[in-house]
Parts: sequence; structure tokens; C-alpha cells
Amino acid sequence: MTDPVQLTHVDPAGAARMVDVTAKPVTGRLAVAAGRLHTTPEVIELLRRDGLPKGDALAVGRLAGIMGAKRTPDLIPLCHPIALHGVTIDLELGERTVEITATTRTADRTGVEMEALTAVATAGLALVDMVKAVDPAASVEGVRVLRKEGGKNGEWVRPVDRP
Repeated sequence: MTDPVQLTHVDPAGAARMVDVTAKPVTGRLAVAAGRLHTTPEVIELLRRDGLPKGDALAVGRLAGIMGAKRTPDLIPLCHPIALHGVTIDLELGERTVEITATTRTADRTGVEMEALTAVATAGLALVDMVKAVDPAASVEGVRVLRKEGGKNGEWVRPVDRP
């Protein structure tokens, strides 16, 4: 029998706690997360020609993603506030989807996965808000970490069999 997994955000009594990262070295860290907006071909065409009633949805989505990454510790309990050194939001239009990819970077004592995930989710929610007048069924799906680098574990890449 193997030892049970030791949860880092729980003290010995089972109470939630913020992990102390003081002793960890500052290293360059990167995370890439992705997700997608599912919508209609008509909305995709409106996005391509900036024809939505609310304006430039793609610009709003990019800005919302960056702003969401910066506010991650305000939204996610026990998430460390870190100095983000870079956030990029890429939006790729498909036939019925907008693929959302966020890349976050820092040099700090803890990773930036939560910031990348929050960026994707926030960008996706902003896009839903921008297109809901035309497609009230639009949805954000598949938010996940694709890759991370830095820290004691080095590089991690999402397994191919885990969509």
C-alpha cells in the first residue's frame, strides 16, 4: 500500500491554508492553457468582419483574458499573488468555435497555471457576453492546462490521451 497523497493546501487538522513558498527558489515559469467558445457559423462570420452589435468582441476577449489573469488571486482562494511578467491571449476562429489559448509568464516562487486557466475562462466568458444577443446558447468548454515550465518539476505537457 502506498502512502496517501499529502495535500499542500490543508494543515494537519484539515483546515485550509495558504502554502508557504518562502523557501522555494525564484525561477522562470510559464503556463499555457486553452479552451473554446462554441457558437454558430453565423457568429463566427460576424466575428470575422467585426459585425457584432456590441463591437469588437475579439479585442474585448483578449483584454478580459489579460485582466482575468491579473486578478486570479482575488478570485481563487489560496492562490498566491504573483508578479505576472507576460500574458498573451490568442483567439483562433474555426467554423463553429473560437479556440482560446493563454500563455502566462513570471519569475517567482510558484507557478502560473491558475493565471493561465483564469485568463482562458475570463476571455471565454467575455466572448459569451459579446455574442449572447446573437447566440444565447454560446458556451465555454474544455478549459485545461496544456503545458507548464519551471519550478522543481521542470516541464510538464498534457498527455495526448487526456483532452
